[in-house]
Amino acid sequence: MSRLGVLINPTAGHGRADDGGRDALALLGRSGHEVIDLSGRTAEIALARARDTLWELDALVVVGGDGMVHLGVNVVAGTTVPLGIVPFGSGNDLARTLGLVEHDCRRAVADVLAALDSRPRVVDAIATRVHVPEAEDAGAAGSAAGAGGAGGAGGAGGSTAASHADELEDPTAVEWTACVLSAGIDAAVNHRANTYRWPQGGGRYVRGTLAELSVFHPYGYRLTIDGVVREQDATLVALANAPSFGGGMQIAPDAQMDDGWMDVVIAHAMGRAQLMRLFPRLYQGTHVRSPRVEILRAREVVLEPLPGRRRPPPVYADGELLGRLPLRARLRPGALRLLTPEAT
Repeated sequence: MSRLGVLINPTAGHGRADDGGRDALALLGRSGHEVIDLSGRTAEIALARARDTLWELDALVVVGGDGMVHLGVNVVAGTTVPLGIVPFGSGNDLARTLGLVEHDCRRAVADVLAALDSRPRVVDAIATRVHVPEAEDAGAAGSAAGAGGAGGAGGAGGSTAASHADELEDPTAVEWTACVLSAGIDAAVNHRANTYRWPQGGGRYVRGTLAELSVFHPYGYRLTIDGVVREQDATLVALANAPSFGGGMQIAPDAQMDDGWMDVVIAHAMGRAQLMRLFPRLYQGTHVRSPRVEILRAREVVLEPLPGRRRPPPVYADGELLGRLPLRARLRPGALRLLTPEAT
């Protein structure tokens, strides 16, 4: 018998997860496993309860959409506790990437229970921290001094190794992203849409897109990609561990969750007319054919606003507000364990 923690978002999928959550709890309870409902009135309360209880659990199960999955990922990433997903959201990007059944509680719960008896699927995740250059420079200098006068490369390596160890030992010190971190026009649209009370559902995103396009000007970025610095104006910068986000936008069609790399998607500076032609192509993934779009592969990226240029919008991770630049993102191979059917 396993001990399962369960997190439910009653607002996911326009209310569908409310019934789905009750059904999931009932089905899991009848399975013979011990079930603990860790849901809270807010995401912060639920996150704290799950983290406090994690050491007692054999697995964590989330019922909802990408927002609830993001919360679950931030509970278990960097640990050995696997995550099960019962998809009841309006987006379900991670679930779709994994080939999970959507809006079918009985089948989804059955898949999670079956997966408990097999090895979890091990995938990568993106770990992010707020980037404070002065503090990191001081830390690197201290590492070099502590190494008895070792060269600068040795000092930097010690600092990176220490940060990696900190992330693995204390997963609460970082914010984890399973699918896509976005810091461009797509994030601006998401941020604006979240301020609207009408229309409901995807209509808010359409309204946000039209509003952002009407005032758009490229953003200024300072990007450090695996140690190589570039400064440029751009329309979109996204770090992808999976192909899609935002309810089906194929931002990085060739991204894989277990290859040890992030796909860095950069849409270079363009005018509104060019952007209006390119933006719809994100849903089919055909934007990657544009000469204005560049895709690189990386293990570590530092994103900073470029002084004197238009500041990039707030950053979103798997559709959830992460904060503002600057930040440092590292791809952590095998940081996440997922309960999925063997076929996926």
